[in-house]
Amino acid sequence: MRKVLLPLCMALASISSFAQEGSDVESRKEKIEAMKVSFITKKMNLTPEEARAFWPVYNQYENELELLRKNHRRDRQAAREDFSAVSDREIERMVDAVIAFRQGEVDILKKYHALFKQVLPVKKVAMLYKAEDDFKKELLRQVKSGQ
Repeated sequence: MRKVLLPLCMALASISSFAQEGSDVESRKEKIEAMKVSFITKKMNLTPEEARAFWPVYNQYENELELLRKNHRRDRQAAREDFSAVSDREIERMVDAVIAFRQGEVDILKKYHALFKQVLPVKKVAMLYKAEDDFKKELLRQVKSGQ
């Protein structure tokens, strides 16, 4: 009985630690998202009406970018090889995929830029882009300082 219980307890402990790490990552991600919403709302000085119209569009924008990036990361994971062992044709395909990814980002930005201008004044759209950059800088500053 002890021979079965000890490995079972160890397995359960390791599973719970993996689950906790996953929930820590999710918790951290949610915290960063909340910080971002607050930061952008404040920097853009959104009115309640503007916020109601803007955030659903912005969330769609973020979801599309995240899907594109997720697919790109997946493709890059598969392509991580020693370039000396890869044919020129395969390398060209990988480089073309990076360019297509970047074009996809630009296409999404152009699409949502037009949608943002439908729900916000153009000055606030410009403020959005600056606020996003400022948030990234602030987040990096906090990471570097260990906060």
